[in-house]
Amino acid sequence: MIELKASKEVEIRFSEVDSMNVVWHGSYPLYFEDAREAFGKKFGLAYMCFFDHGYFAPLVELTFHYKKPIKYGMTPRIDIIYRPTAAAKIVFDYEIHDTKDDSLIATGHSVQVFMNLDYQLVWDNPPFYQAWKERWKQVEAKR
Repeated sequence: MIELKASKEVEIRFSEVDSMNVVWHGSYPLYFEDAREAFGKKFGLAYMCFFDHGYFAPLVELTFHYKKPIKYGMTPRIDIIYRPTAAAKIVFDYEIHDTKDDSLIATGHSVQVFMNLDYQLVWDNPPFYQAWKERWKQVEAKR
């Protein structure tokens, strides 16, 4: 399998920091969201792709591990890495790096599942997603 990875730089706005000049923890999900959008654009897995095929892909797991603060004026880079799985879910790992010295600021992880438009959980990979996995060589070779 090939590694699928995208990156997104974000400029830290004054409205995202607290009185200590540190990014508020509630902004991190938004940065990860920006990275997922960048990944979707790069690899053809944008949010509207799910909906256009009759599915939603809600987050069911989201974690962060902070290493050092992000401050106002920084322009960190969020790297997003797709983690293949046979299950009907989308798994990503994240790394946030300081663009000045490439030091690690934070790591994270997310899991999305599929629901049909009636909000019912889908247990098998939707056909469009299975085709996407095959296109990008994200499935195990059949033995």
